[in-house]
Amino acid sequence: MSKAFVKESDQDDDDDFGAPAIPAGSKNYMTPEGHRRMREEFLHLMDVERPEVVSIVSWAASNGDRSENGDYLYGKRRLREIDRRIRFLTKRLDKAEVVDPGIHHGSDQVFFGATITYENQEGDENTITIVGIDEFDPLQGKISWIAPVARALTKSRIGDTVVLRTPSGIEELTILDVSYPQPLT
Repeated sequence: MSKAFVKESDQDDDDDFGAPAIPAGSKNYMTPEGHRRMREEFLHLMDVERPEVVSIVSWAASNGDRSENGDYLYGKRRLREIDRRIRFLTKRLDKAEVVDPGIHHGSDQVFFGATITYENQEGDENTITIVGIDEFDPLQGKISWIAPVARALTKSRIGDTVVLRTPSGIEELTILDVSYPQPLT
């Protein structure tokens, strides 16, 4: 089938899966847990999913006419998606700098991996954990180290008030608590 009839481009190979870009000149900081999860996904794609899809595509190709063979067409599409994700994970894992947040266990200063409870000007309390770019999950309170609130909080201590510049104006945040997980053994 001609690419003219398929809604795909050659640039799909460089898909970033919605993940923010790593800032130029910096490393891809990750927690040990985030690195483990990403590596497990990579290994699962390489050892389980990709071989299964390859066998389906191979079987479907042996059935003859490929132009109307749904198993073949969808299998090839899924294989491209898997290969694209594998390339993405490979690039991110190659640039990964695993940082154990436990090295700061007991500290009251905010660094990568800290879980921070802060209060805004209205008295609302929020608890967040600063994690890697590929680990962020706002619904679970995990924010990327490049997020504006993380950058504003970094290097502050319990009791400090930091200024966060947002599109809606300036907001002051007061640090109530800082904690870290136990160090890895």
